[in-house]
Parts: sequence; C-alpha cells; structure tokens
Amino acid sequence: MSGPQRSGGDGMSWVMHDGWVMTGRELAHLRRAPGQLALTLLFPVLLVLMFAYVLGGGMQVTGGDYREYLLPGMYAMTMLFGVESTFAAIATDTGRGVTDRFRSLPMAASAQVTGRAVADLLTSALGLLVMLGCGLAVGWRFHDGPAAALTAVALLLWLRFAVLWIGIWLGLLSGNPHLLVAVQILVWPVAFLSSALAAPQDMPTWLGALAHWNPLSATADATRALFGNPGGGATWPALLWPAILTAVFMPLSVRQYRRLSR
Repeated sequence: MSGPQRSGGDGMSWVMHDGWVMTGRELAHLRRAPGQLALTLLFPVLLVLMFAYVLGGGMQVTGGDYREYLLPGMYAMTMLFGVESTFAAIATDTGRGVTDRFRSLPMAASAQVTGRAVADLLTSALGLLVMLGCGLAVGWRFHDGPAAALTAVALLLWLRFAVLWIGIWLGLLSGNPHLLVAVQILVWPVAFLSSALAAPQDMPTWLGALAHWNPLSATADATRALFGNPGGGATWPALLWPAILTAVFMPLSVRQYRRLSR
C-alpha cells in the first residue's frame, strides 16, 4: 500500500517539510502530556541518586571518585533506555492503524519514522541536559574543557540516534505496545552487562568480556575520557558501534515500514 503522490513533490524540500511536520506532531503529544515528559526526565535522575548515594558509597574505582566514574555511564544508559519510549510510540501508532492512515496520505513515505526519530532525539537532548545538571549537583565534574565535553555529549546523542532505529524497527515489527515489557527485559541486561556501573576488569572473566564488547561500554568509556573522568577509553569504538547499529536497523526499519499492510 502506498499513498498518493504529491504533484511536483519529488524534491528533498517537501520530504524535509513532511518530516518536520511529523516531528511537530510528536512534540505536540508531549506538550499535551506533561506528566509523561516529567516521568521520562525524572526517572534517570532517580537512578543517579540511587546509585550515587545508596549503592555508590561502598564502590571504588582506580584513579578517582566513583561518582565521576558512574555519571558518564548513567548518561550512556539513559540513551539506551530511550529505546523503550520509541518502541511504545511506534507500536501504538502501528497497532491503532495510524501508520496506515499516514501512508495513505500525499506525504513523504519516510515522514513518520523521520519525525519520530527527530522528536526522540530532541527529547533525549533535553533529558541529557537534565542529567548533566543532576550530575553536577551530586559532585560530578568535567575536567578537560567545554570542547571535549561537547564532543562527549555528541557521542551520547550519536548512540541515542542508533538506538532509536532499533526501537522504530521493533515497534513496526510488533505493532503491539503491550510488548514493551519484553523490550525492557532485553534492555536492562544490556545496560548492566556493560562498563556503565562497574569496570569490566572487576567482573568474572567471561562477564568482563561481554561487558567489554558491549556497544554501551564503548560510549561510556569514550565519554569518561572526554570528560576527564576515571575509566576512560578510546573514542573510535563509540563512533563505530552506533554507525554499525544505524547501518543495520535503519534499512530494516524502512523495509518494515514499506511492508506494512501488504
């Protein structure tokens, strides 16, 4: 099933226009549901407070304070957790037939998923800003200047961009928002089997190997290095892993979108 074509509408300008209109739709939903936005922003803050004050008191890391090790990992975890909200929104639209109605309109075929992606990225940027403020409040600091810190933020959003395509693909594939629990069951082990909360070298050998090769670990370690925090690692894995995920799941999302209602 494909929607009617807009006359003269083969240019990139109307593709971008339709994508931005759909972004506005997604952001309007958030404005009408401020409670949902507040929960999205506050949940990671609660995690920071819990790990920093409740569990972090007995944690030690080589080369610095545990909170400075913890916070970049929490920032990366927040980018990963965003897959749940992306999945829920896409699955809800797909399950209710909203996606099919959009596909019947004279609009760019990519507009819905593009709008969702941009809206989620903007929301994640706001959430990351809140997280950074929370980190500063509990004693975390960046030490290598604003340019390195902004590069770290860009790497975090690059991870979020890759992860949201996983959420879009899963949402289109399932069309059932009630499967969110299944997505959460998959996401949490990925988050905890990483270097986000503890150094892989302090884990059992086999577990440390899994954590070392976790894409979340690559971003967490790279941002630690850029922020000047303990436990830092190379930047290139944090560039490579999201590129691989995007290269896999963006085409899968586009293919699944085109297969709807065939």
